[in-house]
Amino acid sequence: MKTPEQNRNDLYTRRRFLRQMASGLWILTGGAACAEALTLTPRQTMGPFYPDRLPLDRDNDLIIVGKNGVRSEGKETYLSGRILNARGNPIKNAVVEIWQVDNNGVYLHNGSFGHASRDRNFQGFGRFETGSKGEYLFRTIKPVPYPGRTPHIHIAVKIKGQEPFATQCYVKGEPGNTRDLVLQSIRDPRQRASVIVPFVPLKGKPSGALLARFDIVLGMTPAA
Repeated sequence: MKTPEQNRNDLYTRRRFLRQMASGLWILTGGAACAEALTLTPRQTMGPFYPDRLPLDRDNDLIIVGKNGVRSEGKETYLSGRILNARGNPIKNAVVEIWQVDNNGVYLHNGSFGHASRDRNFQGFGRFETGSKGEYLFRTIKPVPYPGRTPHIHIAVKIKGQEPFATQCYVKGEPGNTRDLVLQSIRDPRQRASVIVPFVPLKGKPSGALLARFDIVLGMTPAA
């Protein structure tokens, strides 16, 4: 059994690694976007299951809670991208939040279906503040379907002086996408396509982890 000091060191090392990785992943997966090719990310509902009680651990690693070192169930996934304005400029110091169901299809919410079977080792919610390039990164699990919804990850972007922006990220190739009423409510085909992204194997990760690149383009200018 590890000592409390070893647990603290492990936690610091893990968080430092994820912060450094955020800056590198956006370069490896495409770098800066071309302004003329940008499509505004559609606003979507936050849904009824934003956590009704935020977890004590709110970092960007959702598959390990606190210092217990026990990994949650599910396919390890790195969700990475940048927060940009309509001109393609990065937005620094934006707070990005994600929340999603665990591998059993249960949210971190007392009203979620099957709450009693929730994976207690899955954080369910995370936060990350963007750096100078507008980059963010989360380590989470590949989302799974639950009754009435195709797999998705909820994302909120909070910028000082602005109304919070919420959208959802979907998995390319999921058969349920064509039947999902929330996804199909996006009328503009380009905007609908912009929130459906590939979840592909991450090179150099023997664990078989996946990588999803999801840039968010906001039709707003951050307050000075």
